[in-house]
Amino acid sequence: MQFIDKSKIFVKAGDGGNGKSSFRHEKFVPKGGPDGGDGGRGANIVLLVDENVNTLLNFRYNKKFVGKNGEHGETKNQYGRGAEDCVIKVPRGTVVKDAVTGETIADLTLPNQRVIVAKGGRGGRGNSKFKTSSRRAPTFAELGEPGQSRELLLELKLLADVGLVGYPSVGKSSLIASVSEARPEIADYHFTTLVPVLGVVKLDYEKNFVMADIPGLIEGAAEGVGLGHEFLRHVERTKLILHIVDAASVEGRDPVEDFHKINFELKKYNENLAARTQILVANKIDLPQAAENLPKLEKLAQDNDMKFFAISAVTRQNVKELISYIGEWLDKHGKDVEPIVAADDVKVFDLDKDDDEVTITRNDAAEFIVHNKNLEKIVAMTNFDNSEGLRRFQFIWRMKNLDAKLKERGIKEGMTVHIGKMEFEWRE
Repeated sequence: MQFIDKSKIFVKAGDGGNGKSSFRHEKFVPKGGPDGGDGGRGANIVLLVDENVNTLLNFRYNKKFVGKNGEHGETKNQYGRGAEDCVIKVPRGTVVKDAVTGETIADLTLPNQRVIVAKGGRGGRGNSKFKTSSRRAPTFAELGEPGQSRELLLELKLLADVGLVGYPSVGKSSLIASVSEARPEIADYHFTTLVPVLGVVKLDYEKNFVMADIPGLIEGAAEGVGLGHEFLRHVERTKLILHIVDAASVEGRDPVEDFHKINFELKKYNENLAARTQILVANKIDLPQAAENLPKLEKLAQDNDMKFFAISAVTRQNVKELISYIGEWLDKHGKDVEPIVAADDVKVFDLDKDDDEVTITRNDAAEFIVHNKNLEKIVAMTNFDNSEGLRRFQFIWRMKNLDAKLKERGIKEGMTVHIGKMEFEWRE
């Protein structure tokens, strides 16, 4: 199966249904009052963690998600039906960001975790809601509120207990293949592993842990050299790092230098990564040239207060001892590793942040643009074809003191004012 761990999608929540403007028409009720019902709420766009999904492949071609609109209000104060949420299933470990601001909306690390990323518009109020002692027969009703829309960046960070890091061809794929059911491609050239590989390592009948083979990192990975920039983020989730080096120096590299270079890249990418507990694993000890490097690698581990294992992933020498130690370490320390900060089980990321202040800008055509979330919402929900609805908006205009603000910016007779998707011609 193809592994996709980054995607950009567009989401649009459903619009609210329109409110109804109507009056009671019943026998022996000559002056029936207003009885228009409210519209229903539009569908929210919800991301849901699904344990059966482990890649963002579904979003490679399906990049647009639109929620259904709420139903319109009816006579006799009947409310319109609200639309069911549009639920998008994502893998556990998905980080959701706003594509425009880069702000993190949610970090979905819990099973069945949900997050609302775009709110459905509320239904417009029917004319019965505008009845007052001085306005006994209102003829206007609100239109439904438009649903929120936005572009989202989805990034998958694998959730694994143990992450394998090291230069290409040091034997990470061979190790994960020897201890789990994972079958990564193994060959004698760089970057055989082009995607992260997850393997479940069984300790006994009830205990197991997840090991991730991260594609080979090289010098400059934090800046995007090689494949490191694409996959470094997967190491962030791991509780324990197995740092694999080639003890036999098959490709002529110094394993001690490799160790320092990889740790430099981890630290450069994320300071917390370098602080994670590491086990130094010297692989390929079945080759005779490994004997020369083992003493200095053992000293390297001692100098850095790390546990050291010399193994052969091919012959499985000392592999069982390594896996047993990992299991013991996870039992003792796994729960103490600083957890990934996750969003609340259900979270609403509201695009309508506090926005009481009215700001006015000019566009290239020297027209005036009024910015205010509440005003833009009122404009979208006002039926300007209804004279009473228009008068209500004019009252709100005066309450916001827009004329004085526009005059301060130098508005003249006949100039254009934009609020949301509507434009108005200004008259004194």
